[in-house]
Amino acid sequence: MISTDQLKQLREETGAPISLCKEALEQAGGNLKTAKQIVEKLGREFYQKKLKKETKQGVIESYIHPGQKIGTMVELHCESDFVARSEEFRKLAHELCLQIAAISPEEIPLLEQPWIRDETKKIKDLVNEYITKFGENIVIEKFFRCEI
Repeated sequence: MISTDQLKQLREETGAPISLCKEALEQAGGNLKTAKQIVEKLGREFYQKKLKKETKQGVIESYIHPGQKIGTMVELHCESDFVARSEEFRKLAHELCLQIAAISPEEIPLLEQPWIRDETKKIKDLVNEYITKFGENIVIEKFFRCEI
């Protein structure tokens, strides 16, 4: 029997949807470490299915670095207006702007860059985590970086 505490802990640690966490815990027989690995595997499969969905909603986020010498803008798309209006989605858009300001995509393609907050992850891994968390496809449609 899977406890609510286990389900809650796995959700907090992975950010995966409750249904995915429950399935992983059931497959792992309640073992959290194994369940995390299963969530990653199921998340990748889930992500591959979501790549085919259309993204017609989204936000445009901008960032001006202190000193007013670097500015960035990103157009981030998702499937639904509900997700586009969420604080977490806007947070992702802002993180992408900060990333673009920190490391020019002309040096390393954006999705291949190590994330500035956790260099063990690439930007594509960060986006994939949000795809799994929201259950929707997310696409970085356009971005712009200007530096004086």
